[in-house]
Amino acid sequence: MVDDGGWFGCCGLLLQQTLARGRFAITAEVTPPRGGDPARTLAAAAALRGWVHAVNVTDGSRAVMRMSSIAVCRLMLEAGIEPVLQMACRDRNRIALQADLLGAHALGLRNLLCLTGDPVRAGDQPEARAVNEFESVRLLQLVARLNAGLDPVQGTLPDGGTAFFAGAAADPQSPSRSGLRSRLQRKQQAGARFVQTQMVSDGEALRRFVDEIAAPLGLPVLAGVFLLKSARNAAFINRVVPGANIPQAVIDRLAAASDPAAEGIAIAAEQVASYSQIAQGVHLMAIKAEERIPEILRQAGIGPVAGVGDSAGGRPQGQVAAEQLSQSLLLG
Repeated sequence: MVDDGGWFGCCGLLLQQTLARGRFAITAEVTPPRGGDPARTLAAAAALRGWVHAVNVTDGSRAVMRMSSIAVCRLMLEAGIEPVLQMACRDRNRIALQADLLGAHALGLRNLLCLTGDPVRAGDQPEARAVNEFESVRLLQLVARLNAGLDPVQGTLPDGGTAFFAGAAADPQSPSRSGLRSRLQRKQQAGARFVQTQMVSDGEALRRFVDEIAAPLGLPVLAGVFLLKSARNAAFINRVVPGANIPQAVIDRLAAASDPAAEGIAIAAEQVASYSQIAQGVHLMAIKAEERIPEILRQAGIGPVAGVGDSAGGRPQGQVAAEQLSQSLLLG
C-alpha cells in the first residue's frame, strides 16, 4: 500500500522515488471546482488514494475559470494525497510564475508539470487577455534555476534552492515526429525529468515515442489514458480537446454497447494493460468519473500501489509473476 508517513506524506516524493527506481507508476487527474468549495474535488482525489502514486491538479485547463491549482494541491497534501501541481504559462508573466513557484514550494508541493496552457480562444471567456510571456520550456528553465539556488535576476537565493520534481507533457501521436523529438529534447535539456502524455489511442505511436524519442533522453513516460463515457462523449472530446484523435472504431464500439459506461471502462483497462508493456507508467484521466479509476486498474490486472520500500506495487500482476518466475529459474 502507499506509504503516507514521514517525509513522503509531507512533501510528496512517492512518484519521484517510484520512477527513479524504474517501477511502474500510476497517476490520475482531478479538476479544481468552478467555485469556492473544494469538497467534491477532494472527495474525487480521496477515492484514488492507494490506487495511484500521485494525482495531478489541472491549471486553467481549456481556459475556463477554476479554483487555484496551488490551493487544491495544498488541501490534497493535508489530506495525505500526493499532488502533482500543473502550472500553465498562459495567464502569468515571469514575476507571477516566480512568485507562484516559490509559494508552492513553501506549501510543501514538489511534483510539478510545466505547461504552456490551452489557448484562451478554447475557453468560455475568449475576450480574456493571454500573457504567454513564457512557454513550457522557459518555465522548465526557470524551475531548474530555482532548484539550483539561483535567483532569476541575479545572484543566489538567500535560503538555498528549491526541490521541485519537474515534468513535461507530450503528444506521442503528433504528426511531426521531428518536431516532437526536438521539442522533447529541449524540455529534457531545460530540466524535465518525466513525461505525462496526452491521451493515447495508438499503441504503436506510443511505442515509437518511447523507444525512439523519450528513452534515449532518459525520460520515463506515463502514457495518457482517457475514460470515455459514451460515443457522444468521445465525439465531444475530439471536437473540443486540442490534439485529441479518438478513432472512429472506438466511437462505434461505444455506440453499439448496451452499457456505454461499462464499455468505456473496458476500453480504458485494455489500454492500461497494453501501455504497461510499453511505458513506465500510465496517467489516467476520468473527468467527473474519478471513482471509476480503481475499476479500470482492477480490470487491467493492476492492484493497489505500494510504497517505495515495497517491491511489486502498481505493476501489472502478470509482469510481477513473470519477474518472480524468472528469479526462481535463475535461483534454481
